[in-house]
Amino acid sequence: MSTHTDAYEHIEVHKVGGNIGAQVDGVRIGGDLSPAIVGEVRSALLAHRVIFLRGQEHADDADQEAFASLLGTPTKPHPTVAGNEAVLPIDSDRSRANGWHTDVTFVDRIPSISILRAITLPAYGGTTVWANTVRAYETLAPSLKALADELWAVHSNLYDYVNGRETRVGGLDVKQQAYREEFEQLEFETEHPVVRIHPETQERTLVLGHFVRRFVGISTTDSNDLFQLLQRHVIELENTVRWSWRDGDVAIWDNRSTQHYAVDDYDDLPRLLRRITLAGDVPVGIDGRRSQVRKGDASAYSPVQDPVGVS
Repeated sequence: MSTHTDAYEHIEVHKVGGNIGAQVDGVRIGGDLSPAIVGEVRSALLAHRVIFLRGQEHADDADQEAFASLLGTPTKPHPTVAGNEAVLPIDSDRSRANGWHTDVTFVDRIPSISILRAITLPAYGGTTVWANTVRAYETLAPSLKALADELWAVHSNLYDYVNGRETRVGGLDVKQQAYREEFEQLEFETEHPVVRIHPETQERTLVLGHFVRRFVGISTTDSNDLFQLLQRHVIELENTVRWSWRDGDVAIWDNRSTQHYAVDDYDDLPRLLRRITLAGDVPVGIDGRRSQVRKGDASAYSPVQDPVGVS
């Protein structure tokens, strides 16, 4: 059976997973792509949740940012990082984000799209896995859907991109400790609906991941059990795709309908990628209520976008 998708005139799209993921050919990232190509890239992204572009060795930070600007409005790299540049280094020398998450859910204006470009890859390991949070919701039992529809969760940036474990005798590595302190210098906390309406596709999607601290109105013990129950459905293998990076690869994912996990299985080898996130709208639950800020002001990080998530 062919994996090729025929609904495109300017690009080629090949599925790499039955429920999530596609490789897109015929795109050279930069700022000079035609509106027709950009439109098809966005359509492929919405259809497949995460798309992969091979052979982008030509690209530098400027090309990545120019390409990102065609898809939306780049944010600052992170709500707690100083400066106005858009690119965030994802550097194994400072941290390893080996936990299931959706990017930056601890603020009210969750990024719409993330664009990740490989710079330095280990000789083995270092893959990334994405999960389809729309399918996770759709495959819940009706009673669990009804429960999830009513839930709100508190997300926090504490321990952002680190899991708090000691990595060597004497505590955290100095670089990792500095990185942790940088990301924890400001505290953000936001209540999100566990089920949001995707602003472009109108699908229902689960908003969970490791930034969730508790569910509103539910005890810590019950919150932990309930989180494990729902999160387990998100990361079922049938909902996922695993990408083995090559030099020149770029991954683009719809941050509103996915979670991802960077697999820490490459020993002490270096791994460096560079990420740009695009501004998104404030999530809306199925009852029409919007996410609510509890702590922190993310307005300097990202503007709130219109309902279709583009500028």
